[in-house]
Amino acid sequence: MSQLSKLYLFTYNSVQAFGWAVSLFLILSNFLSSNSINAAYASAGEIICLLQASSFLEVVHGAIGIVPSGVLFPLMQWGGRTFVLLTIVLKIDEVQELPSVFITFVAWSLSEVIRYPYYALNCIGNCPSWITYLRYTAFIVLYPIGLVPGEMWLMYEALPYIKKKNLYADCFALLPFSYYNFVMVLLVCYPFLWLNLYLYLLKQRRSRLSKRHEKKLK
Repeated sequence: MSQLSKLYLFTYNSVQAFGWAVSLFLILSNFLSSNSINAAYASAGEIICLLQASSFLEVVHGAIGIVPSGVLFPLMQWGGRTFVLLTIVLKIDEVQELPSVFITFVAWSLSEVIRYPYYALNCIGNCPSWITYLRYTAFIVLYPIGLVPGEMWLMYEALPYIKKKNLYADCFALLPFSYYNFVMVLLVCYPFLWLNLYLYLLKQRRSRLSKRHEKKLK
């Protein structure tokens, strides 16, 4: 990797790390001050939308080969989150105050304030072992929390509003199914799609942490 690529990736990952740290701070400070979990979107929704939209660059990074992740798994993660955030939460006001939004945002933010510093510090070859361990361990708990009581519950709770508002009716007018039907099918498929990503991360964990252990032995 060229020095220019390393500098770019360090900058990108540092900005993302800072942004997700800010979002986590806003969510938790609002929760502590109001003793309510209903304002997660109001406190950090805009910055999370911006961060999530811009993370499409990670798919591009894999496509052009400046990171070894490839395209499929970054695209799956980006697509799942972006779908939930931009096509449901952003469009349905009634959903924005649900507890599932708070759970989703906290799980995402905690994951990213670990993941992005790990990437950034690896760009300069100075990543502490404890950050590596957190990167490949915290997801074991955070990803299922973000999935089940987070994203999937959120989509399920959004279904009545999607049906009532006939959301995206124009976009689906020429298709034999509605957006409501699409979300219902997606809810059934979502765990299986997510499982591929989860198993991929578990495989990465075994590889990365075994290498770390071998270095310690040396």
